Amino acid sequence: MLDTLNQQQTLEILAPLSSQITHVFWVALQVNESEQVNISLNSTMLSNVLNALTSSPNSKLRHVTLQTGTKQYLGPIFDPSLSAQLVPRDAPFIEDYPRLLFPNFYYTLEDILTSYSKSLTYSIHRSSSIIGASTRSYFNTLLTLCVYALVCKHQNYPFRYIGNKYNWEHFWDMSDARVLAEQQIWASVTDKAKNEAFNCTNGDVFTWKMIWKVLCDTFGVEFVPFDEKEKFDFVDFMKDKGEIWDGIVEENGLYKTKMEEITCFDALGQVLKLEIQHVCSMNKSREFGFHGYANTLKSIPEWVQRLREMKILP
Repeated sequence: MLDTLNQQQTLEILAPLSSQITHVFWVALQVNESEQVNISLNSTMLSNVLNALTSSPNSKLRHVTLQTGTKQYLGPIFDPSLSAQLVPRDAPFIEDYPRLLFPNFYYTLEDILTSYSKSLTYSIHRSSSIIGASTRSYFNTLLTLCVYALVCKHQNYPFRYIGNKYNWEHFWDMSDARVLAEQQIWASVTDKAKNEAFNCTNGDVFTWKMIWKVLCDTFGVEFVPFDEKEKFDFVDFMKDKGEIWDGIVEENGLYKTKMEEITCFDALGQVLKLEIQHVCSMNKSREFGFHGYANTLKSIPEWVQRLREMKILP
């Protein structure tokens, strides 16, 4: 197994392949509470891989695609030492907003790529919350919501909304994994898209009230209107539900997963307490020729069906 934090191992494994690899699609991620640690870990991984693939005079590497996200515009929202100081950019987020004056490993990864600009091209893809069929993604919004809905259904708990009133009523966006992949492939083979950064969302917006109704229909649970007078700690509620999930997996003959491995309760809970309209502009992508889109409210049940086919969900 390749450990990209290990410089010598990365060199030994990847350098012999440098004459065969023309494109790198970088979606690797190390997550730590401290943004300074995130910078150290993630920059080390990317630097080790690029150094290995460009170390030979026979290197064929031509383009690197870097996937980041809207923390570009929000700042290090998961770092407790910094999060209270942040003032996010105004929505809709646009690609040429200046960087926030806080440490951000996205900025460091971008700088690493630009340092190679004389020998290769790159593209940067800033997604919103990604929805797709994955079992091991760290920020797995869809599976987190699915597990929560299924636990509520199994135990006859009310399926209560997990954020604040602002997000219940105001606009957000998401990124379908298919649109994100399509944009990355497009940019990697389109000359005028080289050395550019692009937001990548579905191109529509929704409120979390709309999402909640879709989830209720998808999982057959009762819709519970949001009541801001009712205090509900979603993270605390789910922290002892691992055995319930184990039972759901066993009863339905599902692929063996542990709740803590496929969910991100803390991260989602923090994000949905922000009081911002989380919306990206897709104008730049359209002006450059990318017109991919997805209907978010339709794509959620489509991905749930795919997870059912994979035996991740019942």
